[in-house]
Amino acid sequence: MKKSLYFLISINLILLSCKEKKEVVPNVETVVTTKILSKPISDKNNGGLFIPKGFGALVVVDSIGSSRHLAVNDNGDIYVKLKDPKGPLGNIALRDTTNNGKVDIKKRFGNYPYDGAFGTEMRIHNGYLYFSSELVIYRQKLSEKKLVPDGKLEVILTDQYPIRWHNAKSLAFDGKGGMYVTFSAPTNACEDPNSVGKINGLNPCPMLDVLGSIWRFDENKLNQTQYDGENYATGIRSIVGISWNSIDNSLYAVQHGRDYLHNHAPNIYSKWENAVLPAEEFMKIEKGDNFGWPYSYYDPFKEKRLIAPEYGGDGKTITEDYKNPLMGLPAHWAPNDLLFYKGSMFPNRYKNGAFVAFHGSTNRSPYPQAGYIVAFLPFENGTPTGELEVFADGFTGTDIVVDMQDAKYRPMGLAEGPDGSLYISESKQGKIWRILFEGDKLSFNKTNLLEMEKRKTRSYIKTPNKENDLLNMN
Repeated sequence: MKKSLYFLISINLILLSCKEKKEVVPNVETVVTTKILSKPISDKNNGGLFIPKGFGALVVVDSIGSSRHLAVNDNGDIYVKLKDPKGPLGNIALRDTTNNGKVDIKKRFGNYPYDGAFGTEMRIHNGYLYFSSELVIYRQKLSEKKLVPDGKLEVILTDQYPIRWHNAKSLAFDGKGGMYVTFSAPTNACEDPNSVGKINGLNPCPMLDVLGSIWRFDENKLNQTQYDGENYATGIRSIVGISWNSIDNSLYAVQHGRDYLHNHAPNIYSKWENAVLPAEEFMKIEKGDNFGWPYSYYDPFKEKRLIAPEYGGDGKTITEDYKNPLMGLPAHWAPNDLLFYKGSMFPNRYKNGAFVAFHGSTNRSPYPQAGYIVAFLPFENGTPTGELEVFADGFTGTDIVVDMQDAKYRPMGLAEGPDGSLYISESKQGKIWRILFEGDKLSFNKTNLLEMEKRKTRSYIKTPNKENDLLNMN
């Protein structure tokens, strides 16, 4: 694999750090007995969430510190990747020993170097707990009756390039020994640092040698680097949520689309277009695919890929050179996890459909920020219908999110429990909810969704009106 001098220069130019408030989690001793699973009862106010009629929710734990993804074991134990741990222990294990659905045991573990707040993944696979920092993917063998894994900490993969923006190492497993890893790109459009006046993109983009792509590795081989893997698909800007769908044995992901169309080309794109373009993308990823980053972006209104302005685009010119997503998702909503529902607790319409956790936008000014929900994407005959349903709302704590900091919670991770309940983590305080179905599955229909459909009129969910929804920024 060639190393590009331009790539190394670009990496050094865009190195960024992410520093946020750190929170301390008490170090509580573990319990070695496995609890008996039972169905808890939802909180009276559903933990502050708005969910479809027939569902209930409870708060599993109120605050464990800013967090990323989570995993739930067959016995109900929960494992969470902490975002900004204080000290070397970057994971936390949680257990409910009273069978009421509330965590009463918390144990920090994972003695590995902290290398940045984009450390994201937490997955259980073939008896191992896999988790990632920004630069390293680790695993530990789980013990049947122990909350905290005591197996040897093994290094599966090390990223040899410097810390950079969009550095999450999210994982998916194909069940055949393959481990898929995200290597996202740290820029919007592989910008040429020598641009004068008009911002141009590097062509060809040297980052694509190693970044802006999904790579496949051997899940059982220790101490790999990127050179040991296979570039599975390219032209992919930034992915945090990735999942293997066992129904069709295929890889899926939700992509963060690029930003700053107006900033880079104000003569072509208005501030409104900057807020609603381009789409985030729900993608089916097959070997050899090229989704066109940085040379193009996906327009959700035209349902076509357009040439990016840094590469000669004018907001109108379509390209057929790259693969389209299955579905365009609202711009800048930041989809950070993807889960295909396999359980039997929820009504049948949810079986094999996809849940998406939207972390929420940060840069739609002068329009309100948007996202901050968990959505459901229905499937029919193995493909998404194109609908986006609001499944869980209430995370923002406010009607209008002017700045990201205004949102009380930001949905981050998704996990399915052994009983088919859905767990949701959030990144600000480390609150975790568990969603149950408590109604009649046979009578569940579209009328159960009517109240959730009405929530689409909220400023952080609807497409903003060009004139009426401008914020007064004075």
